Order: sequence, then structure tokens, then C-alpha cells
Amino acid sequence: MVALAKLAAGSYETLERELQATIKDLEAQALRYETAINNISQGICFFDTDERLILSNRRYAEIYRIAPEQLQAGLTLSELVERRLAAGTSSMAADAYLALARSVNSGTTSRIWTAKLADGRTIKVCHQPMPGGGWVSTHEDITELAASRQIADERISLQTLIDWVPDYLWVKDTESRFIVANRALAHDSGRDKTSDMIGLTDFDLHAPELAQKFRLVEQNVLSSGRPMIDEEEFVVDASGAVKWLSSTKVPLRNVKNELIGLVGIAHDITARKQEDVLRDGQARILEMIAMSAPLEKVLDHLMRLVESQLTGIFGSVLLLDKDGTHLRHGAAPSLAKEYTALIDGIAVGSKVGSCGTAVYRREPVIVTDIMQDPLWEDYRELVTPYGYRSCWSTPILSHQGDVLGVFAMYSMTVREPVEAETRLIEFTTRIAGIAIERKLAEDQIHFLANHDVLTRLPNRALLEDRLSQAVLYAQRYDRWVTVVFIDLDNFKLVNDTLGHNAGDELLKTLARRMVECVKATDTVVRLGGDEFVIVLFDQPTNVDLISESLQTIREAIAAPIHIAEHCLRTTASIGIANYPKDGANPQTLLANADAAMYRAKEFGRDNFQFYTPEFNSRAHEKFVLQGELRNALVRSEFSLLYQPQVDLRSGRVIAVEALIRWTHPTQGVVAPMTFIPTAEETGLIVAIGDWVLHEACRQNKAWQDAGLPRVTICVNVSARQFRERNLVSRVVNALRDSGLEARHLELEVTESLIMQDIELAVATMNELQELGVQISIDDFGTGYSSLSALKTFPVARLKIDKSFIDNVADDENDQAVVSAVISLGQKLNMRVIAEGVETEDQVAFLLKNNCDEMQGYHYSKPVSAQAIGKLLKAAAWPPVHPRPRQQQPD
Repeated sequence: MVALAKLAAGSYETLERELQATIKDLEAQALRYETAINNISQGICFFDTDERLILSNRRYAEIYRIAPEQLQAGLTLSELVERRLAAGTSSMAADAYLALARSVNSGTTSRIWTAKLADGRTIKVCHQPMPGGGWVSTHEDITELAASRQIADERISLQTLIDWVPDYLWVKDTESRFIVANRALAHDSGRDKTSDMIGLTDFDLHAPELAQKFRLVEQNVLSSGRPMIDEEEFVVDASGAVKWLSSTKVPLRNVKNELIGLVGIAHDITARKQEDVLRDGQARILEMIAMSAPLEKVLDHLMRLVESQLTGIFGSVLLLDKDGTHLRHGAAPSLAKEYTALIDGIAVGSKVGSCGTAVYRREPVIVTDIMQDPLWEDYRELVTPYGYRSCWSTPILSHQGDVLGVFAMYSMTVREPVEAETRLIEFTTRIAGIAIERKLAEDQIHFLANHDVLTRLPNRALLEDRLSQAVLYAQRYDRWVTVVFIDLDNFKLVNDTLGHNAGDELLKTLARRMVECVKATDTVVRLGGDEFVIVLFDQPTNVDLISESLQTIREAIAAPIHIAEHCLRTTASIGIANYPKDGANPQTLLANADAAMYRAKEFGRDNFQFYTPEFNSRAHEKFVLQGELRNALVRSEFSLLYQPQVDLRSGRVIAVEALIRWTHPTQGVVAPMTFIPTAEETGLIVAIGDWVLHEACRQNKAWQDAGLPRVTICVNVSARQFRERNLVSRVVNALRDSGLEARHLELEVTESLIMQDIELAVATMNELQELGVQISIDDFGTGYSSLSALKTFPVARLKIDKSFIDNVADDENDQAVVSAVISLGQKLNMRVIAEGVETEDQVAFLLKNNCDEMQGYHYSKPVSAQAIGKLLKAAAWPPVHPRPRQQQPD
């Protein structure tokens, strides 16, 4: 019995100690809750189902001016109302208030209202029913809310309340240990219950670097006593997902105003951040497209943008090759490099994984399980080592519906895309299509600017460059360069008898044959019409060997060609000039090869002739022409005609182009194409151009002085003029002498002129622009300008060359070029004018494609200054469309 008594006593003591410890823990917890509640800026009270007070905080007593000791647990609602009436803080009579309160309390939904107290204050009341009956309400004195509120609106309430809040809510002590946390925070931290959070720190939940960052922020709040309001932070939740939060952290004080911890609230702004990233990324990518950034960079940025919006997704773009049967690598920044190398060049087909099949079908292909889907049967071993389990592929289409490539999303899990991923697929394929199509258009424009459309051979724009390179190489290694000038004999007869289609086929066939006869380093050029030039690079210093090559070319040209039911045999007159004997520079070599070709024609055609000095009779003709040009300036034999330029939208004349004419005393009117090249070669173009500039400015000022509507006068500037160091001062003199304002003068330069020396061109154009003079690019599309350089030029207008306008109504290639130039110019904030417009169909196409202006016979041929004056003076401005073709009087 004694032993049992001792055992019982020991057990009792143990239970007593445990009970005391439990009581102490509960008292500590109750104290924490009481401290937290008493530090909330709102008054709080809890009632049970019998309308008895469970708990209220100090702020509640302060608001209603009741001594805290009078608000003990068990107080009935009626007794509380009596105390408020006695304190003068009731909003209405007792019976009315009780009736209202019971009406509200009987409901199951939360309610918010404001009450006007007898002492004039306004109280905001938030009523919330509690599970199992009873209610909790918060009371806030909002009479002087703006002045008195010093801490954040959101405060931690009781656990039963804060668990309803979807945002993160917590209270921490001064050591950054959680003492209160709501359900949202506990769940995303990987805890089943909120109580599991108590006592933990951020170091128990996050990586050390991130936890340390949170710790430093909170220590700053506690040490300074200043809250942190709406700062952006990110966390990685228990599932591994990155979340962005807008966090507010405020210091928590007890009744003695001592810092005892902090209260935090964090709102999930991940969706907003992703939207911001997506929007900024879209703008950046569109800017890159507009600024002609390399396609691979645009697609790389696009894939990274897609991946930033999703978790566990790897983006890929494959481009359809020129042959239309294979897919080439475009961009895949996060896919395994070995894998992208393996699928580079994959074929298009009905059972070629997701991508090849999507292009083949021209529709999306969603493969949820690569290991099971039959489309991947032949490629399963290829993809298995890299762990990709699903692949969703969508063809990238042009605005005309042509397949340009394919966009794919890879996932490491077996699944299909969710709605957000589907929307992103639609956006990505659309942007990728714009980027790819823009690149193809730029390539096409660049190709057309430097190549002949019919034969696809380099054109005159590339000839001098290729020939210059060949001469430099020959100088370095003591070799020859052979320039072969080829003119087909009687080609006009083919066009006249068999039609232009047959002539085109003949030219294309001969072009292919000539290319096949020369080395890859040689260049075959079509100058236009039936004229070709071949530059034979790195030739031996042996005329006999060169003759053998020429004989091969001649035989290839003469071989039979079958076109429809006709068998044609073509011959050519061929002239040859060799560097260095026949010329030391490209211009001389071309001129001498041309002279040798004419010598071959004199010998009866169908032969080739090497250049000799005796062929230089044309040089004498040029010499005579030079003298006559100098006399023409002295004798005032030059005159100007003016061709109107019209705004396509309003139909008004907004500018006129000054065009020079030479009235020779014996030969009559000499076409500019006859004397301008000679003037360029001799440098006389500088003096002639100076006269044109002064006369054009004088005439425009005369129109203005006559009270006519103000227009811009456009003056062409030659390459030789543009290279003159004093060009700007010449323009200044012309403006000063005429009194014309600079803004009414526009100088037209060709794109090939600009590209000869970009730095000089840009510097000169900037000086002119500073004067107020406008700059336009003439004959756009026929030169070899770099589109990436074009955006740096201070240019107001682009003129589309007449060669692209002639067939724009029915030629798809010309339509593509013209529409692309219009789009390019306007995106670069330039106006676009089409020259050589002659038909209604051309006008209709230009209007449809939003071209700004036009010039050509459809409105008026070049006319005299008097005729322009009459046109500007006319009271009724005639519409441009529809308008029959008309000729203005000289």
C-alpha cells in the first residue's frame, strides 16, 4: 500500500506538472492572441449563439467609451447596449438597435455598414457569422480615418477570420518566428495545418539566400519601426512554383508601445507579373522585327518569352526550307543542343513526329505521350535520351496561308496543353509568322535590289562590286580579270514573232547555260534586255586559255533551245577586255568590253572580239559631247520641266519634280539619258546640277510670290554632286539667292548613291536636314541598300521605282515588292511615293495598299512652269481617282 501510495503521489505530481505546463502554454498562447487582438487598430467583439460576449479588445472599449472592466465575458447584448446608451455612444434607441442586431445576426452572410453615433462620430461595422452560431464583428472609427490611421488597413484578426483570406497573412516575433499564420500561407509552405507554422522561420521554408533576404527586410522594419508597404517579393512554394507577391510588413507593438514583432500580408501578383513580362516581351519583339533584327535573335527572344510564362515547357521553332520538304533549326534556347542538332533538317511527312506531321497536315498536332503515339514511332529512340514526353506542334502560316515553319512546345510530363498554353501557342505562332514573313520579304527586296527578277542573276548594282573585288585580287596575285560583254543577236525578232513569254524563256535558259560554263567564283550578270556581262575571276595571263573559255560560252549559247514547238538557235556578239592591259578600273574595263562587243557586231555578229585601242572611236564622241555640254551651260541651252506629285488620299498636288532638258542648236531636244552619263563621268554634272538647283528654287519662289499654293520642289542629286564636300553650301546659296524657305526644297538621292559611303551620306543628309531641307530616296528597290542601314537615314520619303509599278496590277512579284516597300517606309515614319503611275489599275493597287503619293502620266507628264502655275491656280482641285489619263499642255 505504501508503494502504491508513493506511485500514486508520483503520478499525481507528474500530472500536476504536465497540467501546469499545459496551462502555462495555453496562458502564453492566450496572451499572444490577446496581445495581437489588443494591438489591432479596429475594435473587435465575439458573441456566442446566446448573444453573450465571448471576447472584446481594448480598441472596442475605447471606441464606445466603456471601461474595459465593464466588458467582461458573459455580458449579454442587451447589457452591452445599456452600457453604450449610458456612455452616449449608441446609434439608436435600445429596442431599435437590438431589433436591427438580431436581424443581422440571424443571417448567414457577412455584412458591412456604418453607424452614426450620438456623439457625432461615424463607425464602420463589419459583421461576420461564425461556424456553429454566434458572430464576430469589427468596429472602426472612420471619422478621422485619413489623419489617424498610421499602419496598414489590413491587420491580423483571429485565426477563424484570417483563414478566410486568400492572401498570405502572418504575425512574427522579433526573432522572425511565426506566431500566427493563415491557411493560404501554410498550404503553400507545404504544411497541413496552420499550427505547423508556429515557431518556424523562413530558413525552414525557403532556400538560404531567399530566407536571408526576407530576414534582412524584417529586421529593418523592426529596427526602424517603419513599415514596408507594397514591395514586390518572390517565393518558391512547396510545389516548386515561383510566385511573385506584393508584400506589406508593419511593426507590431504592445500596450507599452514596445516592438514585439511584425504583421505581414502578401498578395499574389504572379499573374500580373507574367502579363507585364508578356506585354513587355511582345513590345520588345515587335520592336526587333520593325528594326530588322536578325531572325534568329527575334525567334530566340520569342521562345524565351514563352518559357517565362510557363513552367516545365521548352519552346522550339523550325523553319521550312526553300525546297518546302525539310525543316531547319530556327530557335530552341532550352532544348538539349544535341537534340536540336538531330532534328535539324528533318523531313516533312505524314508520320514525322509532331512537327513534320503538323507541317504536312497544315494543322496543329497534339501528342500527349511521345512514347505511345504512332507519329513518333520512327523517332522515339531519338527523343528518349532527353526525357521529352509530350510535344504540341502548330504550323506557322503567312498572311496568305503559306506554311513558313512550325512552333512546338515540349513537356517532360505526359499531358495535353491547358487553356493558357493554347492561348500562348496562338500568340506565338502569329508573332513568329510576322517575324519570318518580314525576314523573307526583306531577303526578297534585297535580292530584287541586286538581282534580275527574270533570270535571278546579279544585276548592274552588283556588277561593279564584284568586278572591283576581282581587280583587287588580280593586283595582289598578278593575275588577269576578263570582262565579257555579251549581246544576243536578233533577240528582238524572237519577241516580235514568238512573243515576250518565249523571249523570257530563252533568256532564262541562256542564263542557266552561262552560269554552268563558269566557275563558282565567276559572276554572270544581266544588265537588262538581251545584254549580259560575265566577270571571269582569277584568270591566267594567257589569251589562248581565255579564248577556250569564251568558245565554251559561245557554244553553250548557240546550242538548240526548244520552246513549245519551236527549236531556236541563238548567237551572240561578244566583246572582251582584260585587266590590266585593257583598263585599270571597273568602269574602263566595262566600257572597253562594250566597245569590243560593238566591234563584234560590225564584223557580222556571232563572234567575239578582244578590245584594242582602235575601238575607242566612241571616246571621241564623248569628247565632242563634253565640249557641247560646257557650251550648253554658257549658252543657256538647258531648261526645266516639272512633273506634279499628288497626294493619293486628297488628290492635291503637294510637290513637283524638276526635270532637266537640253535643247541642242542642231540636234534639237537631247534626252537626259544621252548626256547625263557623260556629264557624270566628266564632272560637268556638278555645274549642271548647281544650275538646276538654283533654277528650281527660283521658280518655286516665283510661284509662291504669285500667290499660288505652296508646294515642295524636288531636285535630283547625282552621285558626283553628293560626293562634293561643298554640297551643303551650294544648297544654302541656292536657297539664299532665291529666297525660298528650306522646307519647300527636297533633294532626291538614289539608294545606290547612299550605299557608296554610308558614313559620308548620313553626315551630309543630317546637315541638310538641319537646314530644313527634306531628303527622299529615288528609284527605291533598284539599288542595293541595307535595310538595317535604311533606318538610320534622315529620309522623309521613299520613291518606288517605275520598274516595279509598270506591272504591279497583275504581277505578284511586283505586288509583293511594292506592298513591302510601302509597309517598310511607313513603319520607318517615311512617306512613300510611287513613280511612273500610268493606269487606273496601278492607282487602285496603290490606294488599296495605303501608298501615300504618286507621280506619273496618270496625272500629268512633265510640263512647263507656266502649266504648273495654271494647275496650282485652278480653283477646283481635280480628284486623282477616278481620272482618265490626260496630257497637260506644255
